[in-house]
Amino acid sequence: MRAIWKGAVLAQSNDTKVIENNHYFPPGSIDLKYFKTSNTHTHCPWKGEASYYTIEVNGQTNKDAAWYYPETSHAAKPIEGYVAFWKGVEISE
Repeated sequence: MRAIWKGAVLAQSNDTKVIENNHYFPPGSIDLKYFKTSNTHTHCPWKGEASYYTIEVNGQTNKDAAWYYPETSHAAKPIEGYVAFWKGVEISE
């Protein structure tokens, strides 16, 4: 699977985890040069507190387009630290 935005491959892995129709990519599969830490946080009742990344590609910014759970609840341990995408990031094989 690949996560692509504005022609840049943000992440690529054969080992994504699919939860609630979102592909979560292993932390080692993301290309960190496109990721900037965001101060945004949200809470999911069963996964825990999510942190976000803003994506930057060729001077274009996609605020909070990626999220991850640094520490999950017991039920969501398989995706702890994994990164998922939205806001126009294309996920494809």
